[in-house]
Amino acid sequence: MTRLVIRQHRSSIGEKIAARRTLEALGLRRTGQSVEQTDSQAVRGMLRKVAHLVEVSEDGASPEKSGEPTARGSGTVGQSVRAEKST
Repeated sequence: MTRLVIRQHRSSIGEKIAARRTLEALGLRRTGQSVEQTDSQAVRGMLRKVAHLVEVSEDGASPEKSGEPTARGSGTVGQSVRAEKST
């Protein structure tokens, strides 16, 4: 399975208790700390909840903010489907 490197890049001060507990469940305690987690649906769900606080990369690749779209998720597929329906 793929391993994810998760780095906390923003503080949890002022965040809701659910976000703090999610960071704790991921193994993150302080800003700048990195942990490795196995890629799974549960971990992806937790990352979605704290996307504004963490950066995620796969096996040592350059970190990216987990909330930003990537080339794969650019939305072009949905646009082409809409274009096909209109014709």
